[in-house]
Amino acid sequence: MYANKALTFVPVIELAIHTSTHAYAVDRFLGNAARTLHTVAIQVNNAVTAERIEVLLQGDETPAEDRGMLFLYPVDDNRYCLQLCYIQYADQPSAAPVVYSFRFLPDFFTQFSAEALTANRPFRFDETTEMQFTVCTRSRALLQQVEQESQATPLIRSLMYTEHAMHLLRRALECITLPFAPCQVPACRFLAYESEREKIELARQIINDSLDQPLTIRELSRKVAMNECYLKKGFKAITGNTIHEYQQSRRIDRAKELLQQQGLSVTDVANTLGYSSISHFSTAFKKMTGMKPCELLA
Repeated sequence: MYANKALTFVPVIELAIHTSTHAYAVDRFLGNAARTLHTVAIQVNNAVTAERIEVLLQGDETPAEDRGMLFLYPVDDNRYCLQLCYIQYADQPSAAPVVYSFRFLPDFFTQFSAEALTANRPFRFDETTEMQFTVCTRSRALLQQVEQESQATPLIRSLMYTEHAMHLLRRALECITLPFAPCQVPACRFLAYESEREKIELARQIINDSLDQPLTIRELSRKVAMNECYLKKGFKAITGNTIHEYQQSRRIDRAKELLQQQGLSVTDVANTLGYSSISHFSTAFKKMTGMKPCELLA
């Protein structure tokens, strides 16, 4: 359910854009029962700021799962400040929940036309707007990457955080503007549930991470805790490919990289990707690309 609520305008804008405290975001997002324990600023860029905030929740304020909230503040005609807040809960009950706050300042939105902005649901309201959205698997992964220490130079680190912030904004807007439309085929209606779609995304990630040791559908279904039939139908509905087609496509894509960019021999590539023989690898490669693997080495 989306909640759109007008608030006192000027003080909220000043608080959202100009102050360094994040009591406002925490209070609005979690309620007054939340107390800030520790705040760490994340250096993104001049148009996007971010913070990691450890919080203490009191009473019965702890929700069942991670969640996100989008706050939109119209500043002037076609000028906005937008804030994304996420809360994540640690596996250990004693660990403090973490709130991530990303603020996109008005200068960030000057790169987009008014038509492009107002085509998205949040920007259609000429008032301060709050919208809750589901935190998808990909967004969780991006937030975890923000946690990781980086040894890169300040510029490269800033570019990395900028990429993460923009991806998070895109995923949030997609969840709000383009809600998931379940497959009309009766067998795929289970995909209306976020938890089931996340299992499909997990299966895709497992395939990507195990190209050298491809799993059978039975093994994959056990890893994601999903019925084999549902897994096959759901994977096809979301990706447009069968599990076998997707697996083969990714393995051949990886083979191309190894042949062209790393200069491995056909034999080494076949062994690296777990093919039973060079002949089997060559046949699969030609079927997918129309050429023999050795032709890439010419």
